[in-house]
Amino acid sequence: MSGSTTGPHAAPAPGQAPLPAENAAALLRSNASDPAIRDRPAIRFGADVWTHADYHRESSRWANLFLDRLPADAPRHVAVLLDNLPEYLFAFGGAALIGAAIVGLNHTRQGEHLLRDVTHTDCALLITEARHAPLIETVRDRMPPTLTIGDTLEPALAAAATIDPRLDPDVDTPWALIFTSGTSDAPKAVICSQRRLLVTGNRMRMIMNLTADDVGYVCMPLFHSNAVQVGWAPSLVAGCSIGLARKFSASGWLPDVRHYGATYFNYTGKPLAYLLAQPESPNDGENSLRVAFGNEGSPAVVDEFSRRFGIEVIDAYGATEGGVAVNRDAEHRTGALGKVTPNVKVVDDAGDEKPRAEFDDGGRLANATDCVGEIVNTGGVGPFEGYYNNAAANEKTTRFGWYWSGDLGYIDADGYLFFAGRNADWIRVDGENFPAGPIEEAIRLHPEVVLAAVYGVPDDQAGDQVMAGLVLAEGKRFDPEAFALWLDAQPDIGPKWRPRYVRVMAEPPTTGTFKIVKRTLVHEKWRSDRIDGDAIFVRERDAAKYRRFAEADEVALCASFDHHQRTRFWDL
Repeated sequence: MSGSTTGPHAAPAPGQAPLPAENAAALLRSNASDPAIRDRPAIRFGADVWTHADYHRESSRWANLFLDRLPADAPRHVAVLLDNLPEYLFAFGGAALIGAAIVGLNHTRQGEHLLRDVTHTDCALLITEARHAPLIETVRDRMPPTLTIGDTLEPALAAAATIDPRLDPDVDTPWALIFTSGTSDAPKAVICSQRRLLVTGNRMRMIMNLTADDVGYVCMPLFHSNAVQVGWAPSLVAGCSIGLARKFSASGWLPDVRHYGATYFNYTGKPLAYLLAQPESPNDGENSLRVAFGNEGSPAVVDEFSRRFGIEVIDAYGATEGGVAVNRDAEHRTGALGKVTPNVKVVDDAGDEKPRAEFDDGGRLANATDCVGEIVNTGGVGPFEGYYNNAAANEKTTRFGWYWSGDLGYIDADGYLFFAGRNADWIRVDGENFPAGPIEEAIRLHPEVVLAAVYGVPDDQAGDQVMAGLVLAEGKRFDPEAFALWLDAQPDIGPKWRPRYVRVMAEPPTTGTFKIVKRTLVHEKWRSDRIDGDAIFVRERDAAKYRRFAEADEVALCASFDHHQRTRFWDL
């Protein structure tokens, strides 16, 4: 499914940025030898700095390490379980030089889930750090050979030469396998070739108008496509630098931006809202930033963030797979992702196009049941190169030769596309996608739970919140405190997976085969006018227990949706 052009000067596909080098190895070598770039910073981490020449040298060391440790007759896939450390990017550089692939592991997963991700992607080596050791403790004996920072990694690197092995990887060789979630069974690994990351990096360079003088700030996790494709890849193409943060910190963001002199940064999910929640200062605008690029920021948050910090915010629609694009240069329309091209449609499961959206006099969506469907690209699969080791998912995502996004949306009479959430088995919290299935499986282990349905409901600012519908054993009552304590003790339910809302269902909506209809639950949410007497409970961030979701809570939440210009998500 990769593109057909080759070489640094090959003509790009319509609407696509050109390929900036023959392959990723050539780009690293060019940056390291170009007198205008080689001595400029490439990576900064705290007080440490690596120039582009340094980066190529370290990448060469990692390349030789990989050649020594990876099999010659099997996929050269390296699992990386790290925070945002320079070693993460050295691993990427080493992989670029020999045609290997980096498999970023999501450290909100653990145990059997991480083992599944590693084995599913045929990883032959794991790079990690001590702070993540507890995540793999129960499966360590089944993991591939492991090198740990501060222990076994440094001696292995010391034995590796810093001379570039001078291989010439095919530009269509996978460079990253980036996990996303699309079903209730397990995450899928999206193939990202060297071509894909180079072209995307060049596109982002052009969109943000980056030059060698720019500095990116990367605080979103490097196992996520946003950090790799929007934060880091453009810096390679532009020959500029990035400053790394181990992880996102609302209080540390502005000091870091000022420390690095960052001019651009990437985000996904709710970081903008978290930053706005910090105490405002009259000098917030005194920073070096000029542009931010990301997605899932509510219009109100984007506007306020731009005003407060004095930067341009480009909030775009996108996914790791990259199969759908919209025209964002059309006139501004509140809440719209942009204007669709003729190939982008909203369809039902059979591929039939949905009616256009209709709105009442108050501007509210009046025909959600009829107009909402899956967003597809009928013109092809775009840059999507497939899921690794998942033929069924590839078939489903590319039915009829189209790209099926798994995202729900609707299109108005003028051709503007609106995002309406994700498939009921997809949940996205704080920029992280994850499947509902593992959460359901864990909750079903509760001795008083007969059935559990887990699904995403819209957050009032960005993305989703997790909601669980429970059917309890006969005669049992929901205990808000005991259930919270039980959830917190479950090793397979990370903090972001814990339900914000719980609905105790008397008669759940079911199919003829007694399967719970999640789409109905997603539509009903926590709204008292749609739920027939079921009790709803809520657990605020950092709260020790659930409490009853009362009428006053519903009124306040509705007002917050209005304030953040996300009323359409309330109405869906």
